[in-house]
Amino acid sequence: MAATWAPSAARQVAGISRICSPTTTSASQAARLIQRRGLSGGGDHHGPPKVNIWEDPLSPSKWKEEHFVIASLTGWGLLIYGSYKFFTGGKKDTKEEKVIEASK
Repeated sequence: MAATWAPSAARQVAGISRICSPTTTSASQAARLIQRRGLSGGGDHHGPPKVNIWEDPLSPSKWKEEHFVIASLTGWGLLIYGSYKFFTGGKKDTKEEKVIEASK
């Protein structure tokens, strides 16, 4: 059990000794305290770079994710609305027909 926590304890002691050491200047001490980003892959991209939807509209695989989501949700909305209008026949104004029939 003691061997499992020993490396982390050694790192903590080394970190404290770096902070408390009087031989370092304030600028280099501040540089040591800056949090590093660890395993985040912010600058290391895999694959081709993503583009805006209007730069290459015929290649959805190259679009940015948020643009693809907006385009696909818009497409689904139009499909559902269009099918609703098609199958219900749309609401026609029946008042005009009654007025025309009454005037004859």
